Amino acid sequence: MDLYFTRHGKTEWNQELRFQGMTGDSPLLPSSYEEIKKLGNEIKDVPFKKIYSSTSLRARTTAEGLQAELSNPVEIIYTDDLRELGLGQLEGQLIKEMRTRHTEQLGNMRYNLAEYDPKGFEGERIESAIARISDVVKEAVKTGEGPYLFVGHGASLTAGIQHLSGKKLAELREMGGLNNNSLTILKTAEPKNELPFEMILWNDDSFL
Repeated sequence: MDLYFTRHGKTEWNQELRFQGMTGDSPLLPSSYEEIKKLGNEIKDVPFKKIYSSTSLRARTTAEGLQAELSNPVEIIYTDDLRELGLGQLEGQLIKEMRTRHTEQLGNMRYNLAEYDPKGFEGERIESAIARISDVVKEAVKTGEGPYLFVGHGASLTAGIQHLSGKKLAELREMGGLNNNSLTILKTAEPKNELPFEMILWNDDSFL
């Protein structure tokens, strides 16, 4: 079974270099809608059974735009469990400014999640985000035949995908993070919920 993943379109806060996180949100940039159409055209003939999307506005808008491009549109299942990593007091703040206050932990978040400790800004543990992302994916695999499309966010989806492919915490950021509207594909084998899943494609945005 093939599992497709994409990060939402680029937002105003992405452009302003602000943290968004689990509860922070901002509208998509006008240019993002064209990129969503390009991604939709890339996957329009994949016979998806369902789309799973984060409930955040930026992800919902992306999922709905992709749904509209599919040759055979399918139901979108919205779930809070696909939301972004909770960043607590950082949400809505400028990344540059927060790096001066939380240099070590923001470095760990970007490069070594095994050492990431977000207590200083009341953030979510990476293990929590990985668990909820993984649970959504594994439950979808368990209950159907796929393929499925998952629409989520940069930090949480990167960690979740890499975990599903068999990486350890310290290795989750070795391939970098997901670009907006990029495409990643994992493949399951029998038994379908047995990890690791095989990574077929990572962070491809060559079609944009």
